[in-house]
Amino acid sequence: MDYASVIESPVGKITIFADDEFVYAVTFAEKDTTGMAENQLTKNVAMQINDYFNGKRQVFNFPMKQTGTAFQQEVWQNLLTIPFGETTSYAKFSAHHPLAIRAIASANGKNNIAIVVPCHRVIGSNGKLVGYAGGLWRKKWLLQHESEVARKGQTELKF
Repeated sequence: MDYASVIESPVGKITIFADDEFVYAVTFAEKDTTGMAENQLTKNVAMQINDYFNGKRQVFNFPMKQTGTAFQQEVWQNLLTIPFGETTSYAKFSAHHPLAIRAIASANGKNNIAIVVPCHRVIGSNGKLVGYAGGLWRKKWLLQHESEVARKGQTELKF
């Protein structure tokens, strides 16, 4: 059985999908949740994401599982190693597979667990924000939020 929780956040509605054991999606995309109830897992994730937005959480701890190839799974695992409040470039992120930078960027774009698997922390080599399925404005907001929470300095005012 599938379950869902929907929360309001500073960057719009977020929908959390899970089965009985794992969260398999955290998304900004409008998804139909008709007939889907919450379960303890989706409620727990909703609380953790709210804590993230309130500056009380930098690490998430709940069971998650995305469907993907072994290569995609490796990329998603590597995303989890990018420290909160920091960014890395696609070139640096793909240093262990330098010829696979496009495949890594593609796998990054297929991440279904937004915020938690922090694909928003990967930026262009020139320091510019590039490629975020949730929209570049959300990516910018998330990076600024994390920078402020990590006490690395406020980069600009949020409205």
